[in-house]
Amino acid sequence: MGRVKSPKPCGLRKYLPMQDGATATFDLFEPQGIHSTGDDITMVICPGIGNHSEKHYIRTFVDYSQKQGYRCSVLNHLGALPNIELTSPRMFTYGCTWEFSAMVGYIKRTFPQTQLIVVGFSLGGNIACKYLGENPANQERVLCCVSVCQGYSALRAQETFLQWDQCRRLYNFLMADNMKKIILSHRVSLFGMSSSKMESADLSHLYTATSLMQIDDNIMRKFHGHNSLKEYYEKESCVHYIHNISVPLLLVNSSDDPLVHQSLLTIPRTLAEKKENVIFALTLHGGHLGFFEGAVLFPQPLSWMDKVIVSYANAICQWEKHRPQCQKEK
Repeated sequence: MGRVKSPKPCGLRKYLPMQDGATATFDLFEPQGIHSTGDDITMVICPGIGNHSEKHYIRTFVDYSQKQGYRCSVLNHLGALPNIELTSPRMFTYGCTWEFSAMVGYIKRTFPQTQLIVVGFSLGGNIACKYLGENPANQERVLCCVSVCQGYSALRAQETFLQWDQCRRLYNFLMADNMKKIILSHRVSLFGMSSSKMESADLSHLYTATSLMQIDDNIMRKFHGHNSLKEYYEKESCVHYIHNISVPLLLVNSSDDPLVHQSLLTIPRTLAEKKENVIFALTLHGGHLGFFEGAVLFPQPLSWMDKVIVSYANAICQWEKHRPQCQKEK
């Protein structure tokens, strides 16, 4: 109910042609004030699975960030927007960084003076961390990264996603049903093009799927030619790249997250113990991208999650602004 009164920031939609014929889209929101440091800073935001800039939690966060003096750039996952047709037989996957990389590249070219704050929610946290860890050059002009409610390893997560505790199996079914709807809304592009890797048998398997793993095995892994579900999850999980991130990194999870099992949280905890640039924040409550404050039935639209991301970003910006030049060069 806290999202009923979420704001509606006005942005400009951008279209970026990809090398394989796909068209990446993102929404650009200009700041509504001057940042506390006086600098030009852009939040590059990657939403959760099947999400985009029009989702309530994204709109709330963007509106709050704009008022704090941040420009915001929000990736629309390939195929997630219902009114945007696919231009190639491919849609977003668990860890494909191509579209996010294209958006960040556009921001760097268009605003050569800007510095970046990388923000990822859920699946978007996996993509953001994987993007930064894939290539050291991706961390240039990045002040920090914040990941909220991601699972770090899809391979380890699949072992827990069929369990019934905290209704995890039910959430799995509901998310799979949503993925079905997204895929079927683009069936002509995904299954009808001559360059498609999909077959009619894959479509029949999609109709009978009751879990994300079945959809990933029959559909999603084939977009990038992975031979097995294990290979797909291994190569698209940020757990193999996140240790390469050298910029300040804040990892936020909740103990009562119905999607992210406690066993997965050993990954960020171990990373934070080993690397001084990493903070792992684990809350007792918050659910999955919830973190609501206020009344039970009608909490405040602005959540603790929104405020802590901006507070951390502000602190990093101030720290960077007042660091001695010799430390910056180092």
